[in-house]
Amino acid sequence: MVFETEIKEGILRMNCLGSIFGFTLEDSDVVMARVIEKLIEEKKIVGIVLAETREYEYDYDQTRMLMEIASAIMTALKKERIVSIKNIATGKCAKYLGLWYDWLRDLVTLQLRGDPIGAYLNLTREIRHLKTKAKSSEEYAKCVDHYLKNALFPLKKLLDECELIQKTKPFLVGYHIGDRKLYRKFFKPTIRPNFMYTKFMAQAPPGEPVAKYKVWDTDVEIFKVPEKIRYVYHVVPPEFRLSEEEYTLLDAARRILERRRPKELEIAEQEKMRELFHTLSLELLEDLAEEMGKTIKSEQMEKLAEMLTRYTAGLGILEILLRDDRVQDIFINSPLGNLPLFINHQDFEECETNLVPTVADGDRWATRFKLISGRPLDEANPVLDAEVSVPGGVARIAAINPRLSPDGLGFAIRRHRFKPWTFPLFINQKFMNSLFGALMWFLASYGRAYLVAGTRGAGKTSFLGSTMLQILPYYRILVSEDTLELPVESLRNLGYNIERLKSRSVITRVELELPAEEVVRTALRLGDSCLFIGEIRSVEAKALFEAMRIGAMANVVAGTIHGDSAYGVFDRIVNDLGVPPTSFKATDLVIVCNKLKTPDGLRTFRRIVEVTEIRKHWKKDPADEGGFVNLMEYHASDDSLKPTDTLVNGESYILNQIAERVPGWTGRWELIWDNILLRAKILDAVVDIAKKVNNLDLLEAETTIKINQMFHEFAEKSRKEVGIVDSKKVYEDWLNWFKKYAKAI
Repeated sequence: MVFETEIKEGILRMNCLGSIFGFTLEDSDVVMARVIEKLIEEKKIVGIVLAETREYEYDYDQTRMLMEIASAIMTALKKERIVSIKNIATGKCAKYLGLWYDWLRDLVTLQLRGDPIGAYLNLTREIRHLKTKAKSSEEYAKCVDHYLKNALFPLKKLLDECELIQKTKPFLVGYHIGDRKLYRKFFKPTIRPNFMYTKFMAQAPPGEPVAKYKVWDTDVEIFKVPEKIRYVYHVVPPEFRLSEEEYTLLDAARRILERRRPKELEIAEQEKMRELFHTLSLELLEDLAEEMGKTIKSEQMEKLAEMLTRYTAGLGILEILLRDDRVQDIFINSPLGNLPLFINHQDFEECETNLVPTVADGDRWATRFKLISGRPLDEANPVLDAEVSVPGGVARIAAINPRLSPDGLGFAIRRHRFKPWTFPLFINQKFMNSLFGALMWFLASYGRAYLVAGTRGAGKTSFLGSTMLQILPYYRILVSEDTLELPVESLRNLGYNIERLKSRSVITRVELELPAEEVVRTALRLGDSCLFIGEIRSVEAKALFEAMRIGAMANVVAGTIHGDSAYGVFDRIVNDLGVPPTSFKATDLVIVCNKLKTPDGLRTFRRIVEVTEIRKHWKKDPADEGGFVNLMEYHASDDSLKPTDTLVNGESYILNQIAERVPGWTGRWELIWDNILLRAKILDAVVDIAKKVNNLDLLEAETTIKINQMFHEFAEKSRKEVGIVDSKKVYEDWLNWFKKYAKAI
């Protein structure tokens, strides 16, 4: 029923579906009057929701402004009884009573409810008019004076104390009664369609737009708001641009589809579940459209089915954000429903969004993450580590429940690139240079052990994943992780022989899962393979160094660890994780990446900052005994990673050790260095040509694998023809092939 209301937990909810008078406070005097009537009856309202095909929610501050108007009306009518005969006109002034009483009662009981600003303006004009007219006669002046002092002035004083009136006073010059533009200035509801839970601040913030782009069919704008350091990430999803008939159709379909809850097994298989629900959604929408007599194009019907899938089988508004390649982190803080969602943006750092997740959102996400991961989130397990995959995005989830967070559920979501990072992509982003890429490519070809260190968010896991692509596909790869972050699925789809093992989370400690050290030891029994550890967090470090020491030495063994330098990594592994100091010698290299800041301290950027070789002739402390030797160092003066004299002069222990095991390279450093420079030249050429032909897809994983394979083929061809790898000939052959390849795709 139109304007039917209900109150739950202090929230006044009014049904405006079917209203011919509008459905928002700022646009309709009738709706505002109905709301104020309910506020007069109920004294403890903290929020207002007006429900139509969308829901318009007004927060506590906006609700309070109307509560003050409602209180002023009640005071005027009952407490101070301003609208009473004795306060308006008595005795000889009774002849003015009818006119003044009707005018005042109409102002207080009708106009003040639907148009408080207009009523206040009418009141001030009436006071001014009466003062002017009172000069006509002494008797009339006495009547006016009584009327003003006992009725109009007290009413004006009541309204002057209301926040809404105080805010509007600077804008009243030239204001026309009945114009609702001032209400639109002060009443800005969060909006959401009926089929979704997340609230949406539709109006763009007051500020300068600094960036604008599209993510699939979603509009994104970044605003710099005056007097604020944090930018505003303003997103307009396609579900907010639908016609009324499309909203009606989508809401009806959602109500039916919600009865068909996904089963636990289906949720675990996310891709299959989405396909199933997309098919069901499309069929249901077509049937409902036919039943309602609506004609919707097939292309738009597909989009509606995608939206419906997103809010039934998917993660709702989170999927919109996870599709944006420039979003790196998503933060959802408790208490839900009160705070906007925050993101970390590639170009603008931490941003506030125009999206407000609700408690219903949080409960739904928590349930979905539990089912996807197979891990608990309850009183006994207040923390959940999980990973999700949606079209266009992959993410790692950390969730906390009220046992740990007293204000309610909270989430931190680390977005990973949907496609794997590659060396050419990193070079294009200036995360590293081609010489470093060539060095790591060379080491990956000859099976070394290395650790990637850095702070949180420095790019450790992304870089480790990119090194996997530099290994030729015919080598078997084993991956051990507690939270699935490395691009195993992508590599599998690209033809790699790869197996993933999942270990127990160090935080959640689910007893049904194997601890990390047992998983690593199991990996050693699964045959000759390259071994990658997602992150070294605890006692699995001992098993990893065992892997580095034994048969796995024939291939790459690598992992990530938190640390800001080679010594920091050594200190953590030996003193925190209990690995014997000499076992650390099994590590060949420590690569350190870090987040650096600009001089103003407001922007950060990621760089490889150090490549340290671990030498073997030390006993207790490698820092004191010359066990750490830098091969490359970051120079902030020109923002570049440069080789040290040790590397350039051929004094690297690891590279010389490789040379001793390659026929023709023993004692010939120039051949090793020439091979590394050849690889650097190839990486530079890939990036340059991709930019030149304006096709950055050439930097992606599929091309990177082909580049690696063709390099080895041309190198092998040269070796057979002339006995050595002729760098000039290999580069010419490779470049001719790559130019043809770039034109063909």
